[in-house]
Amino acid sequence: MSAVALTAAVTLAFTGCARDGGGGGGGREGGGEASPGITDDSITLGITTPLSGATAGPGTCTVAGLEAYMGAANADGGIEFGDGKTRQVEIDAMDDGYDPQKASANYQALKGKAFAITSGLGTPTNLAWREAANADEVPQAFVMTGDPIFSDQEESPWSLGWVPVYQNEGQAFGEALAASGEDHKVAILSQNDDYGEGYVEGFKEGIAGADNIEIVKELTYEATDTAVDAQLTELAATDADIFFNAMSITPLVISSMQRAQSIGWSPSWFLPSNTSSPSAILEPGGGAAFPGVYSVAFAKAPASPEFAEDEDVQTFLSDLKEYADYQDTPAFPHCMWSYMLGATLEQVFQSMEEPTRAEFIQRMREVEQFQAPLMLEGTYVDTTEDGQPAVSTVVVQKYNGKGYDTVEAIG
Repeated sequence: MSAVALTAAVTLAFTGCARDGGGGGGGREGGGEASPGITDDSITLGITTPLSGATAGPGTCTVAGLEAYMGAANADGGIEFGDGKTRQVEIDAMDDGYDPQKASANYQALKGKAFAITSGLGTPTNLAWREAANADEVPQAFVMTGDPIFSDQEESPWSLGWVPVYQNEGQAFGEALAASGEDHKVAILSQNDDYGEGYVEGFKEGIAGADNIEIVKELTYEATDTAVDAQLTELAATDADIFFNAMSITPLVISSMQRAQSIGWSPSWFLPSNTSSPSAILEPGGGAAFPGVYSVAFAKAPASPEFAEDEDVQTFLSDLKEYADYQDTPAFPHCMWSYMLGATLEQVFQSMEEPTRAEFIQRMREVEQFQAPLMLEGTYVDTTEDGQPAVSTVVVQKYNGKGYDTVEAIG
């Protein structure tokens, strides 16, 4: 997957669902000198993401969804840009194994040949080349990290995050827990970095002023740890009925669930959106053994019976098989996220009147309340608010044994 080329070309519409509508962006010829990675016929997007190692599952999805969307667009003819040119989209994806040094090396390899670098997963890996990308004025567009620094225009004028910042997710769960009206004791285990700190910060904001919620203990772990048994034993001794687990490492989430059961601790769980997959995490971890497992989402889950006949989902699964050679129903939401990302990039391309990175950045920050394919009701893409990522709206959901149901409060 080090270099994946997608071919074709089409005239596509500038409408909510992108491929279904009317005119492109007019016929004006762009006046700026073309930036690297774009010609009159094609545009190259780079990705650095984990395609091997513990996070290879979601990492692979960050490429597959984008391949699926752009592959379908290209098969229909390509994308008509705002300068009147119709272009193919090519994707050059490189494996960083969730290693910041590899991600930095990948950036150096991609910056001269990719128009923009997008979609890649990971806070430490994207942070590793953020400063360089901003200094070089290379778009770091819609990367999959919830660190707020990517959405701060003063700190990162050439960057923008895709997924809700960690604080958004943590706050949504805290507010739902406080809204239950019931007394809860909360134990917290968080990753000892910006990822974990952001989730905990947001959660505390969500429960601020709620006298029915008590945090009884907080512990951390390192992202390089292979087990957190000691922390779980200590947290279980508190008899907390809610476990706020801000954890990004898939194998650790599974082993944590198994460990909690082995020591007889059965709290309700909160999990971040990127480590809450029903089939890849909750089933092997035994999630059904707990009173409730909660997370947040903004994408329709193809495995959920609720969306079995959904038109967006059916189109997505078909595109995923045909253009990304991804035959299974995705276990990770990143496949859906990167598909939505593709639709959003199309919106940006259709408004670009010059083939330059500067024009791309300007248009990237003008997407307003766009209902991308697969988005849940009440969520949307909006890039116009400084300090917020492309997606900042989420809904709280509860695991039902197969997928998730949306809830207003947590009992």
